[in-house]
Amino acid sequence: MRFVKFVPDNRLKPFIKEIVISENGKVDSYKVFPSTNLVMGFQYKGRLCSVLGKSETKLESSGITGISDSFKLFKNSSDTGTILVYFTEVGLAAFTSCPANELFNQSVSLENIFNKREINYIEEKLTFSKTDLQRVQIIECFLLSQLRDVQIDKLIIEAVKLIYNSKGNIKIKELNEKLFISQSPFEKRFRRVVGTTPKKFTSIVRFQSVLSDLKNIKSLTDICYENNFFDQAHFIKTFKQYTGDTPEHFKRFL
Repeated sequence: MRFVKFVPDNRLKPFIKEIVISENGKVDSYKVFPSTNLVMGFQYKGRLCSVLGKSETKLESSGITGISDSFKLFKNSSDTGTILVYFTEVGLAAFTSCPANELFNQSVSLENIFNKREINYIEEKLTFSKTDLQRVQIIECFLLSQLRDVQIDKLIIEAVKLIYNSKGNIKIKELNEKLFISQSPFEKRFRRVVGTTPKKFTSIVRFQSVLSDLKNIKSLTDICYENNFFDQAHFIKTFKQYTGDTPEHFKRFL
């Protein structure tokens, strides 16, 4: 499997974390864990399916996946190539007026968000591209053509920073107090820009902190309490929701 990361054009950096080329020569199945980023994908060869139980659903060649609060299963055909665009936590709003929360737990065709003719044109150009650099340039040109002259909500940007600084352990009430905003309007603005509620977002950030801690020499008990879980049972239940596995079993294969 080949997984190559590219730093986006400077004009895109405030809104795009990275652009990735992912290729796999073999049929493969894999899990994707919840993250705080929306991801846009263009498949220039092969086929990708989402898996639910014993059923497989073929994904669109060009699509976007919103924030999810549980793990997802995917399966690719042999000789698959995909270019992935990882948005920053507030980045989608710079390219479309589509509220990010409408994509929560969804994987939809890009034709639902952008002009169908333009998406078809990008797909055709990617089909005939020969190098990683050509593919990245095609996607960057598309993104720059969609870039809107809008002011991203600074309060939500600050909220995201506070959540990360706390490793997902800040209380929503404390966020409201620090930002001088009441809960209802804050949640509405946060969901629209980020893609989920502040509470779910903090939970995912905390989960990502747990994943980092699992790579270190720490006991599961220490990880549990350092990340402010009430008890082991709560920790295991949340971890299993996000990974489909127990922390103990997951740690064995790191």
